[in-house]
Amino acid sequence: MPVLDLLDLPAACPPDTPWMGLDLGEKTIGVAVSDSTRLIASPLELIRKSKFTIEAEHLFKLMAHRKVSALVIGLPANMDGTEGPRAQSCRAFARNLERLRPVNIAFWDERLSTSAVERFLIEDLDLNRKRRAQVVDRTAAAWILQGALDRVRDQATWI
Repeated sequence: MPVLDLLDLPAACPPDTPWMGLDLGEKTIGVAVSDSTRLIASPLELIRKSKFTIEAEHLFKLMAHRKVSALVIGLPANMDGTEGPRAQSCRAFARNLERLRPVNIAFWDERLSTSAVERFLIEDLDLNRKRRAQVVDRTAAAWILQGALDRVRDQATWI
């Protein structure tokens, strides 16, 4: 199953099924999930990276448990819109997941998402460095997923 354009994702998914958002870091994977109406994204958990097959199996179990119909993966494009090594790593992660099991996947531009989340955690929630480190990746995944959900919903209102 090829990676889909974000705006084509709703047609590929059964109605009333949540989506999952991923923030792929170097050491961790931040995971978020939407509600079944796809209105609100919430941080879910943090997966420590070890071996791809273990990470993938954990993701597939989370997806099955929550009846998730799609993954929205943050794509860390450069500020000029080009893709560097981190973006290529995210694309490779998606390809490798698809090799294991068919899954609906779309990418969402995540430029500055971690910075925005860090600023929110510091300025609005006044979290210390240790507590921020525990929540930043899964909160960034929710930020990514919420942006994608809002874009899909905004597009639907224009039609």
